[in-house]
Amino acid sequence: MNTLSFKTKSANDATVTREWHIVDATNLTLGRMSAKIAAILRGKNKPYYTPHTDCGDFIIVINAEKIQFTGNKWNDKEYLTFSGYPGGQKAEVAKDLVRRRPELIIERAVKGMLPKNRLGRAMYKKLFVYAGAEHPHAAQKPKTLTF
Repeated sequence: MNTLSFKTKSANDATVTREWHIVDATNLTLGRMSAKIAAILRGKNKPYYTPHTDCGDFIIVINAEKIQFTGNKWNDKEYLTFSGYPGGQKAEVAKDLVRRRPELIIERAVKGMLPKNRLGRAMYKKLFVYAGAEHPHAAQKPKTLTF
């Protein structure tokens, strides 16, 4: 019996093919949408997924300002920042943050679902979030992704 046929093929940078996807965040729930985006950024939707390789696709999120929360999270969910100085911690509720920087809500949600190492940082760089419906990636011909 030929044992060469039992070799497991692992994906590497030369064998990975990346596509571009566009997601319209209008009326989508933040957590559910972010979990699916994080899985695609990791490459878990591909048959040759390899945990130690960046197999994921590029994701463009538009209309980030029209994201939805469940329950009373618009008033209860706080986003904390810390400058590193004593007394430098600031808190901002979700409804204020979506007015000021709507992209940040989706970026932080997806980043928290990715690995916390150099591989996760490389995956995070393939996420592009825009507040409105316009984006500068039309040349990549992204495919529409619906959840």
